[in-house]
Amino acid sequence: MSIKSDKWIRRMAQSDAMIEPFEAEQVRYVNDQRVISYGTSSYGYDVRCADEFKVFTNIHSAIVDPKAFDDKSFVDVKGDVCIIPPNSFALARTVEYFRIPRNVLTICLGKSTYARCGIIVNVTPLEPEWEGHVTLEFSNTTNLPAKIYAHEGVAQMLFLESDEVCETSYKDRGGKYMGQRGVTLPRT
Repeated sequence: MSIKSDKWIRRMAQSDAMIEPFEAEQVRYVNDQRVISYGTSSYGYDVRCADEFKVFTNIHSAIVDPKAFDDKSFVDVKGDVCIIPPNSFALARTVEYFRIPRNVLTICLGKSTYARCGIIVNVTPLEPEWEGHVTLEFSNTTNLPAKIYAHEGVAQMLFLESDEVCETSYKDRGGKYMGQRGVTLPRT
């Protein structure tokens, strides 16, 4: 299994529509304003956060149960920034829509700009033949409010190509998060 380069990422994005919309280079400025970088890097792709957020709230005193998740545990926020309360978390989604090839596993890691502020980005691996918008989980580990910027870089996707094709892909299993659009809450 090997990590894939910028050349491979560009080729797959153009020929197989693996990432849409796609930025072939690292974007650091938009309209002469510095942004948290996104786009193709040497061995990965830095994704952007869309402007749709679900911020965790305990206003209804709900229990967090992954088998019976109560969507009243979140407040919907739409905007260019999202403020996550201290020691809380929010869900968002990528701007990009992914189509993962059958022989590729994709791992997501948070960007250092956020990590160095105590904001952790978590995403489970994108399995072979999964497709959709990636739901992003932001944890604010600080005791201060934390800001997330929409339409800017938040995490990096690393593409690992296997030396043999898997027997059963995510699509073959009929995975419950296949083709997700928007911010997707837990499903059982």
